[in-house]
Amino acid sequence: MTFSRRRSPRPLLFGPSAVVLVLAAAGCTAGGAQPAVTAPSPSGEAAAYCEALDRALPGTVAGLERSDPSPRSPLTAGWGDGAIVLRCGVPRPAKMEDAQSKAIDADGVNWLLEQRADDGPRFTSTYRKAYVEVTMDERFAHDASPLAEFAGAVRRTVPESL
Repeated sequence: MTFSRRRSPRPLLFGPSAVVLVLAAAGCTAGGAQPAVTAPSPSGEAAAYCEALDRALPGTVAGLERSDPSPRSPLTAGWGDGAIVLRCGVPRPAKMEDAQSKAIDADGVNWLLEQRADDGPRFTSTYRKAYVEVTMDERFAHDASPLAEFAGAVRRTVPESL
């Protein structure tokens, strides 16, 4: 038995849905690129604190709407298509051993400051049972005020460890 296929004389055109599919396969979205962020792998206790933190995080930070990175995880959150990214349950940074390292207090939550080359700052909470890391793009190089917007949620959900 032989089957014959009819070929269409029309050229093959991709519609808008095909373009979205191609962009998604390439790791992009039509409405703005969501950054890919590696979710940490904390212990069970720290993961529970992080999941509680995720539910308590604000919808807007520094005037930027929440837009979580991919892949979606209760251990990661984002605002402004990657301008601010939070990861909960990260390992303790080695920089915390350095007596010369810089830290700031934002509404009762202490944060280690690390300046990244060619990018904005990275902050990691200190004295908590789970380490919370917040990275910000270069527009926040001299503005740590978004940390104050996380302070209440961190204080309520991630207990201190002394």
